[in-house]
Order: sequence, then structure tokens, then C-alpha cells
Amino acid sequence: MNGCVPESEHAWTVGTAPGIFPSIGHGIALFRRPLEFLKTLPAQGDLVEIRLGPRRAWMVCHPELVHRMLRDTRTFDKGGPQYERLRALMGDGIVTCPHAEHRRQRRLLQPTFRPAGVAAHTDVMAQEAESLCRDWRGGQQVDVSAATLSLTTRMISRLLLSDSLGPAATDEVRHCLAAIVRGLFVRTVVPVDALFRLPTPANRRYRRAVERVPELIDAAVTERRRSAPRDDLLGLLLASAEDGGAPVTDREVRDQLVSLLLTGSESPSMCLASAFSLLAQHPEVERRLHAEVDSVLAGRLPDADDLPRLVYTRSVLTETLRHSPPGWLFTRVTTMETELAGRRLPRGTTVLYSPYLLHHDPASFPEPDRFLPERWLDGEAAAGPHGALIPFAAGNRKCIGDLFSMAEMTVALATVAGRWRLHHPAGRVAPPRPGATLGPRSLTMICTSRADAPGGAAPQAVALAPGAATAASGVEKSRRDGDNGVHHA
Repeated sequence: MNGCVPESEHAWTVGTAPGIFPSIGHGIALFRRPLEFLKTLPAQGDLVEIRLGPRRAWMVCHPELVHRMLRDTRTFDKGGPQYERLRALMGDGIVTCPHAEHRRQRRLLQPTFRPAGVAAHTDVMAQEAESLCRDWRGGQQVDVSAATLSLTTRMISRLLLSDSLGPAATDEVRHCLAAIVRGLFVRTVVPVDALFRLPTPANRRYRRAVERVPELIDAAVTERRRSAPRDDLLGLLLASAEDGGAPVTDREVRDQLVSLLLTGSESPSMCLASAFSLLAQHPEVERRLHAEVDSVLAGRLPDADDLPRLVYTRSVLTETLRHSPPGWLFTRVTTMETELAGRRLPRGTTVLYSPYLLHHDPASFPEPDRFLPERWLDGEAAAGPHGALIPFAAGNRKCIGDLFSMAEMTVALATVAGRWRLHHPAGRVAPPRPGATLGPRSLTMICTSRADAPGGAAPQAVALAPGAATAASGVEKSRRDGDNGVHHA
């Protein structure tokens, strides 16, 4: 799904988004109603000029052009206002480093994220997910957004640092992350530095959070150097620094840990929170999910061997990533003069793409606003004619943690769904709120034990739709081949 897309002869169209305001450009529209604004752009062209503050930028609206851009990382490098802000926090780690550094860094980190390494952490994932809901009580209101962020922060922390980042520090990282996510988006869409130098409470919170996260990581690394080696990513980095291979500096160790900790906690937590919200709004989908979980797990915690059997569970998550992708807007910058859609782009041009926009294109996904996990039971064909599903990006800078993320989300969703139903309180359900990521920021739901439901904890299993067996076989093969089990998503 994120593989190479054949180039086609296409009469590309180029346009300009209306509604440019002096100094702030399209910042007001992007800040107040970003999703609606994005959906208006394809009508203007396949490549559309927008303004980020006073900066001229281009939004790529066609999936074939997006793949062309993402495959050419030498020309379209990580950059633009989004990554300029992220580098203040993440330095030149795997997420933000320039093209020239990426291959070396990916090779260094890849062993941690290989299928065998991820499978070895499945039991830990299940234990953490079970502890998340162990103390819930029927009828209790649960802050789902906070709960999922706490869960994913603990999971990625254990993968990266074992227990070197204690509970108090992990909780502080979670609070810092919330402040960073709130502040990063507005700094991306209105990149006017003078606004963010003002001593407002929000600016002070953002600056303090950006400073504090590296301090917490440095303290954990210092403590680790005094203890015995451990089999985690920090151990891998420290061993690489000592083995005489490619040099790994203390700064790089910190940059990698900060990058992976923040991206590996925020995006999966948003996806899980969105999934629980969407399930509560679609009871038939929820019923089929419960039926599969009950049939596959029969009340026990999932393990690595269960992942390829949880076909519908993974379809729910894949559809959530399509419907409400946590990573919904990204920037790139041209490193040389180039051409895209027949338009000459000078060196230093900011180019944007939006997975949300591509995922809601009816030409790729019929009825794009509907939540239909069944569309993924047919496998690759559901991805659309141009590989439009890109929740983990594409090309050689595709997310290094996609396999880990899908495994942890599958385990978490199956574990919670095997024990609890979550439903919305009475009233209107708030739509996902875009920030640096897309998802529910303050999602409160009411939990009901499935053991207390009529008919008991395990409703009778129902057969999946035709094609499910084929999908299961494909997922199992992709797992053996080292894929992420979401059709290259």
C-alpha cells in the first residue's frame, strides 16, 4: 500500500486556495476549521498554493504526486515550519534528521523494530493494556484520552528504556507532550516567530515542555550508565557507542530517545482513543469486534501468535487510521530546484501533504466519511488506485515503528474490548480536534463490564464477511515476511 506507485501520464492541474489574509495567510482557516479547509483544496487543483503566515507553500492533493514526492527524499527533505519546530525538541533524530543522515540512523535503530523484536514485547503490551483497565468499575466515567496516552507512553518507554524512566518521570513526559502538541500546530500554520516570543502562559508552557523532556531523558541515560546493560534500544545505542562502529554521540542518544518516545506515544494513543469513540458510535462494528475477540482469545490476554488471527480487530484499526489519521498534516522542503505537477518549485519551497485529505478522497475511498472496517477485509484492493492510504508515510522514510505501533494497538484494543464496553455520555459527540496530531483530546466515556451485559461476557461469535479468511492468510504471510500487517500502511 505504501510501495512504489506507477507514474502515469496525467494532465495535472495547479491552483491557488482562496481567502489569503495579509501576514497570516491561510492560518485562520487552518487553525479554526482545518479539516474543512483541506477538503476544499482538491477542487482548486492537484497542486494548490497556500500561505503559511507570509510564507508561500504548496499542498499536494493527489496521491500519485504525494508518492512521487515521498519517494524522492533527496529532493523533498524533512523541513518546513513543522520540522523546524520539531528540531528544537528532537534535534537530528530519526524523525527530523536530513536525508544524508537518515540511512545510517535507520540501520542503527532497525534491530529494535524488526518483527522478532516486536513479537518479544507482545506479552508486555498485553500486561500494560490489562493494567490500564484493571481498576475500572461499571458505570465509571473514564478519561479515555489520558488513559490511552498513559498506556502508549509506558509501552514505548519500556521498549526504549526498560524501567529507567520511572513512573513519575513517565507521567511528567505525558504532561509535557500534551503542552507540546497544543503549541506545535499553531506554530506550523502561523510560523510568525514574534508571536511565540511573547511571554504568554501558553508560550511559557510550550518552552518549558520542550526544555523539560530532554532533561528527563538525560537523567535516565545518566542513571543507565551506572547500571548493568539491558536489552532495549538505549542498551543498543550505548553498545554502538562503545563498539568502535559508527560513532554515536551522547547528543544523538538523547535525540533518538526523545524522537521515538514522543512520536511513539502520541500517535498510537490518538488512534486508540479515536477507535473507542468510533466503536461506540457504530454498535454493529463493536459487536463484530467483540465476537472476534471472544472467539480468538476466549477471555485470556493476547500473545504474538494471536495477532494474525485478529483480522477484524486490525481492520477496525486500519479504518480508524484512514478515517481519523493521527498524523494528518506534514511538511517537506525542496533541497534543489525541481518540478512537481508541471510547476517549477525553487530550492527551499515548503510542500505539504495531508493523509487526512487523501484518506477522504471519494475517488480512492467510496463513502469516505463512513466508518467501514469491512472495506479492509478484501486486502490490498481497498487501498485505492494510487496507494492513497498512508498513515505511516511511504518511501524510505516510512515510520520505523509502524510494526510496533500496529501490534501495540491491536493488543490494547483486543484486551480492553474483551472486558469492557465504552459508550459516550448523553449529548453530542465532539469531532476529533486537529492539533499537531488528530484525535479526541478530552474524550470521556462510560465503561460497562461485558460480564454484566445481558448474555454474559462473551457474546456468541459470528462469521466474518466473505474474504476474511483470505485476509487472515495475507496478514499471516505478511507477518512472516516482516511486514506490518496493515498492507504496507
